[in-house]
Amino acid sequence: MATHAVPELDPALVGQWQAGGGDIIDLLTQAREQLGGVAAFRLGPRPTVLVTDPVAVQHVLALHPGRYVKRSHRARLLIGDGVLAATGEAWQRQRRLLQSQFTGRGMRRYEQRITEAARTSAARWAEYARTGQVFDVGEEMRRFALDTIWRSLTGHPLDPATERELAAVPAVVAALPSLPADSTAPEGTVAADLAVIDALAGHAIAAARDKEAGPDGPGLLHVLLDAAETRPEYTDGLIRDELVTLLVAGHETTATTLTWLYLLLDRNPEAREQALAAGADGSPERRLAIQALVHEALRFYPSAWILPRSAAEDDILAGYEIEAGTDVLVCPYLTHRDPQLWDDPSRFDLTRFTVSGRRPVHPGSYFPFGIGPRACLGLQFALRESTVLLEHLLPAHTPRFRSIPDGAAYSITVRPDGPTPAVLGDQAADAARR
Repeated sequence: MATHAVPELDPALVGQWQAGGGDIIDLLTQAREQLGGVAAFRLGPRPTVLVTDPVAVQHVLALHPGRYVKRSHRARLLIGDGVLAATGEAWQRQRRLLQSQFTGRGMRRYEQRITEAARTSAARWAEYARTGQVFDVGEEMRRFALDTIWRSLTGHPLDPATERELAAVPAVVAALPSLPADSTAPEGTVAADLAVIDALAGHAIAAARDKEAGPDGPGLLHVLLDAAETRPEYTDGLIRDELVTLLVAGHETTATTLTWLYLLLDRNPEAREQALAAGADGSPERRLAIQALVHEALRFYPSAWILPRSAAEDDILAGYEIEAGTDVLVCPYLTHRDPQLWDDPSRFDLTRFTVSGRRPVHPGSYFPFGIGPRACLGLQFALRESTVLLEHLLPAHTPRFRSIPDGAAYSITVRPDGPTPAVLGDQAADAARR
């Protein structure tokens, strides 16, 4: 079979993008639109290859993960040697231990914790509706997701003091894109925030080691400590790194997805009505429709919007020659918006995920959490907690946004680039007015 060099974006266009100070997504979009699903551009001496074609996506992430490997994770400063940043045999051991916690049987032990966090959030929303208080939807989603993961890790609900300290986590995540990629010695505010995170993690580990299970019983942290009794690699340092990794991965993406969903529903209110009309409260039909809302939000704004890899060896990718050492960017964000794959991709439509034949079937067409051996461990957990919260909130309240963010910020996640202040509408009152 004949092979070819990867088509490369005109350097003049790259120069124009650099001079204009645009977001990286603007450059990636231009490369995809002009050159197709495997395209190259140069920001330095070597080309970077963008991958959005489903077959090529599957090749890189699922079929040949040993040829396309992760380099140092951008968040390593925060998560250390946690499972997101680990590689090789260490990653295999760490993933194997955690995997069982996020499958069917493992998930059952967290069901009640998710439900209690959702009820706590629903009670706050009821009070916002009663008082007419302005609140930030994004902050509220982060608060719920933090409560859920903290209960799951420690067995304790999120108390106000812990919540204040955990604010250091999103603060560091937000600062990471502005730091050098190989930064190991943070200064200033980031260093102070990391010290807060380290102290909080140390206290949680000490409490769990003293068998101080929370009211919901042992959590994921106790699983890590149990592993340390027979696996010497699980030092306090690695347990700290796994704890912080689970905190970051377990709340940042869920909170962002839920915030985007409410912004999308503000523009597409009929989708909310369609989901609620799918079945009675608590019915499987309504639950599936609500899950479809979450999936459609993830299509627009995938949890992992960009997946960087490095070619460990020479390869042929979709007929194109890839040299060892080439940086490869797999981009779910662009694959999910490809009009050759998705009918009218700019339209928010939950039936893509409820009606057979409405979405592309190739596994490389929809992968908001990645695919292959490094796909996100917490996929089922994230979908479950999002669905449970929406089952509590959607029937009762509709946020009315006071302002809408202008666009998106593309960093470790893709998130709204501004606050999301809102007041709550009462559904019964809204119906009476109509």
